[in-house]
Amino acid sequence: MSVDTCERRRATAAACRRRSAPGFTLLEVIVALAIAALALVGMFQAAGGGLFAADAAGRVEEAIERAQSHLAAFGRAGAIAAGDQDGDDGGGFHWRLHASPLAVGPPIQGRSNLATTLFDVEVTISWRAGGRERSVVLVSRRFSTAAGSP
Repeated sequence: MSVDTCERRRATAAACRRRSAPGFTLLEVIVALAIAALALVGMFQAAGGGLFAADAAGRVEEAIERAQSHLAAFGRAGAIAAGDQDGDDGGGFHWRLHASPLAVGPPIQGRSNLATTLFDVEVTISWRAGGRERSVVLVSRRFSTAAGSP
């Protein structure tokens, strides 16, 4: 209310000051709080999504390292043979290794009992995350020289 209105109605000076005092109404405060709450919800959702993505990327990186380790160890303990191997890798990871012959080469010159075989080797590391089965697959090829019949 303006001062002129107050004078026309012959209101007291205190009542005029109370009505024209600067500040926010209750409605304006409620609207401002609602907007701030919506902004906070959006920020928390974005932060939560970022944390989930960082965790997922870390699990994929760990799975790749585990698969590389299994590939590196394959064939070191003995001759490479076709077949499947699998096991629990700890930390919620499961591994599976599949080896199949692709080609058999001619015997090595001067050693008729040795044959060279090219194997297709596939390592799969799987785990559960977010209620779904996730996996990483690495494929490699390895040569093996095995003794055959003379």
